[in-house]
Amino acid sequence: MKKSVLSYILLGLMAVLLEGLLSTAYADDLTPLILKQRLADHPTGAMADQLADQVRSWFGRTEIKDGAPPRVDGLTTAWAIEAPDATMPPKVLSDTGQYTIPLQRIGQTPVYVAVVDLPNGAGMIWTYEVNGRRARSGNLEVYAREPETNYDTHVAHGKLIQMPDWHSNIFAGTVRSWWIYVPAEYTPEHPACVMVFQDGGYYKNFVPTVFDNLIGKREMPVTVGIFIDPGHFPDNRRSPGEERSFEYDTLSDQYARFLLEEILPAAERVVKLREDAASRAVAGISSGGICAFTVAWSRPDQFSKVMSWVGSFTDLAAGKTLVEGGHNYPFLIRRLPPKPIRVFLQDGSHDLDNIAGNWPLCNQQMARALAFKGYDYKFVFGEGFHSGAQGEAILPSTLRWLWRDYPMTP
Repeated sequence: MKKSVLSYILLGLMAVLLEGLLSTAYADDLTPLILKQRLADHPTGAMADQLADQVRSWFGRTEIKDGAPPRVDGLTTAWAIEAPDATMPPKVLSDTGQYTIPLQRIGQTPVYVAVVDLPNGAGMIWTYEVNGRRARSGNLEVYAREPETNYDTHVAHGKLIQMPDWHSNIFAGTVRSWWIYVPAEYTPEHPACVMVFQDGGYYKNFVPTVFDNLIGKREMPVTVGIFIDPGHFPDNRRSPGEERSFEYDTLSDQYARFLLEEILPAAERVVKLREDAASRAVAGISSGGICAFTVAWSRPDQFSKVMSWVGSFTDLAAGKTLVEGGHNYPFLIRRLPPKPIRVFLQDGSHDLDNIAGNWPLCNQQMARALAFKGYDYKFVFGEGFHSGAQGEAILPSTLRWLWRDYPMTP
C-alpha cells in the first residue's frame, strides 16, 4: 500500500514537472501568427489559463501589467495587457485615430490580447486604454521587407574587412572605426564602384547581404562598400555626439575632403576603385543623411549619387548666427544652377519635431526644391519615426533606382 501511494505521488510530481516543461516550451514557440491561431480555438478553462500564462511569459510578466510593447513579425502584430480591473475589453488606440484595436479576453483570465495584420508601412503612436483610462504608449512602424534583404545561400558572398582604427588629419585628433566590403565578383583587373556609408557600424550589419544579392543578380554594378563611424577624441575634449554632429551636420567640404584625401586612398590599398563621379555613391541616416548630401553637393565632380534616410536637413548646425544649418539647402537648391547628382530621400510623418526643426517638413521642402529645379530624385514619405526601419525594408529597390542606368559589365 505504501509503495502504491509513493508511486502515485511520484507520478503526480512527474506530471506536474512535465506540464511545466511543456508550458515553457509552448510559450517559447509563440509568435504573433501562432498566438493568432491559438486564439482562433477559443480556449476555455485550463487551456485558457495555460495560454494566458504563456502570454505573460512571452510579453514579460512585468511589462504586461501596464500593457506590453507589441510583438511584431512582418506585418502581423500582437498586443497584450493584464487588466484585472477591466469592466470592458481594453483596446489599443493610434494617435491619428486611424486604428482602434479591441483586445480579446483569454478565457476568464485578466489577460487580454489582440493579433492584427497592419498595412505595409503603417506607423503610429499606440496607447492602451482600460476603462476609458490611457495606459502605456509607444511607437510602432511595420514593413514588409523586400526579398533581397534576406541572406541567400545561392549567391556568392563578399567579405567584410575590419580596418585598423583611422587617425584623421583633417578631423585632427579623432579616431574612428571603419570597414570595407569587397564583393565576391570583384577582380583587381576591373576597378569597382564604391558606396560610402556614414555611421558605418550600423550599416555594415545588413548592407553587405543586399549588395551580395543585387550584384549576384546583376541589378547593381560590382560595388565596394565603405562603412565609416564618426570620429571620437581619445582625450574626451568633445563628446562623441558633438563630434558626430560637427562632422556630419556642418555645411562645408571638410567631410568630402576627408573621404577624398584620406579614406578612399587608404581603401585603394585594399581594393581598386573607379574614380569617376558616376561610379561613386554616398549614404547615411539622420545627420549622416545630410552629410551624404553635403558630400555630393560640395563635390559633384566626385560623387553623383546620394541616399538619405530621415535626413537632418534642419538647423542642427546653427552656428554663431543660428542660421547656418542644413535648413538652408532647399533654398540653395532653388537659387543655384542644378548639379549633376541623383538624390534618394526617405522620411516619415512621425519623424522628429524639436528646436532644430521639423524633420518631415524639412525633407518635404528638400523634395519640392529638387523637383522645382529638375533634379533626378526620388522621395519616399511614409508614416514612420526617426529610424532606419523603412530604409532597411526598401534598400534593394532603393539601390536599383540609384544604379538603374549604370552598365552592369565590369
